Amino acid sequence: MNGQIYDVLVIGGGINGAGIARDAAGRGLSVLLCEKDDLAQHTSSASTKLIHGGLRYLEYYEFGLVRKALQEREVLLKAAPHIIGPLRFVMPHDASQRPQWMIRAGLFLYDHLAKRELLPGAETLNLERHPAGLPLKPGFKRGFAYSDGWVQDARLVVLNAQDAAERGAVVLTRTECVFAQRERELWRCTLREEGGATRTVLARSVVNAAGPWVDTLLKNVIGRSASKSVRLVKGSHIIVRRLFDHSNAYIFQNPDKRIIFAIPYENDFTLIGTTDVEYRGDPAQVRIDDDEVRYLCEMSNRYFAKQIDPEDVVSTFSGVRPLLDDESANAASVTRDYTLELDTVDGAPLLSVFGGKITTYRKLAEQAVDQLAKSLGVHSPTWTAAVPLPGGDLAQPTFEAFLADARQRYPWLPLPLLTRYARSYGSRIGIVIGEATDLAGLGGEILPGLYEAEVRYLMDVEWARKAEDILWRRSKLKLHLPVGAEAVLDRWMAARSASAPVGSSADLFEPRSA
Repeated sequence: MNGQIYDVLVIGGGINGAGIARDAAGRGLSVLLCEKDDLAQHTSSASTKLIHGGLRYLEYYEFGLVRKALQEREVLLKAAPHIIGPLRFVMPHDASQRPQWMIRAGLFLYDHLAKRELLPGAETLNLERHPAGLPLKPGFKRGFAYSDGWVQDARLVVLNAQDAAERGAVVLTRTECVFAQRERELWRCTLREEGGATRTVLARSVVNAAGPWVDTLLKNVIGRSASKSVRLVKGSHIIVRRLFDHSNAYIFQNPDKRIIFAIPYENDFTLIGTTDVEYRGDPAQVRIDDDEVRYLCEMSNRYFAKQIDPEDVVSTFSGVRPLLDDESANAASVTRDYTLELDTVDGAPLLSVFGGKITTYRKLAEQAVDQLAKSLGVHSPTWTAAVPLPGGDLAQPTFEAFLADARQRYPWLPLPLLTRYARSYGSRIGIVIGEATDLAGLGGEILPGLYEAEVRYLMDVEWARKAEDILWRRSKLKLHLPVGAEAVLDRWMAARSASAPVGSSADLFEPRSA
């Protein structure tokens, strides 16, 4: 670190930490981000993969949160059209639950709480005629449709970190902050790398964006107390073979008043979730349990004609949501809003993040940096609302047009591979492909559909260090590959790391400015 004093040390490489690092770096602040594991390894890669206003939060009168999320939905659809896209949701009507008039009123409010430019509004469906009715049990004759968005959640985190690095931030993965002490106008912090080596860094401010560990970091590392706390709620999902052939998703209302989503996933699968279960264990060890698997299967079977049981589950994932503790009676009703706590009592600022959801991360980051900048005497304007994320500056008006243009430029790429590249890297697809003019130019095919050129890019630019980083977070290739694929890739990456030092995205691109 060469004795540099950073303006901001961000602790936590989830969506909030990466978003704050990006915003701060774009305002000219010197930033260091450290994450004890991989980027998005925990909560931020375990979402339901949605950019949405949160229709169900209207039931809890969270109108401000829903409005904020709907506004951000529009911003993010424009900022990253390669990893975020529109998704139409179908809600079959169960006559034993909410009446139709109430649902129509809720959908009308959902459509009009914030300005909507990119997505169509809600409508009533005849499920006996609409394609979305075919996979359902015959009893569901009426329903509703509305719009929201899907997202590659872990890639959203990585792209924020990448943009931060290109604007001058230092991003250290697998590096844990183990000690932080205020020394008047500075923080002295000890960072420990995965191998055990430590280093001391100085910063004018610290951001505690540790997600499920925000309370633990405050107490055990920083030695401070806070007036707020987080409530850990486990959300689990199951993945099964495709239950329907159309492109719509479903939202199901259940007798226990919880909802689940059934979402088209990775072409061949359906993603079903989520649960809301109180959690008191180690957030790093969270796993789905048998009761959750059975519950999700039962809720799916309540609506779909094709029945599933636990043996049909191809894969699962769980995450711990660090929700702002509002003392709600049950986990499902805990607010998804956030609060920021700025502590400047003894000198150098400490900002802690409590709660939040992936859809509102950019606004959270903007507000966080506003508070920090004021404390640090910096007056740079906000900027992230109008600037695309890396790869999001598509030259064409739609992703479909961009993909068609890419097919003209790379006719030798198989369409499934080209589509995955376009969805993952957007306008930076050419950097991944490099000078290649055929498949051989991409290097060896390490695993089916995974070539050396892409792995080198992910290691050099996106901080990938292990096979799991690539096969589960930066892609979902793990779902499509045979048992043992991860070990093959780990061996290749280890050999490559031993022979070629890993750089960062800052080495490959010209510095960006807001």
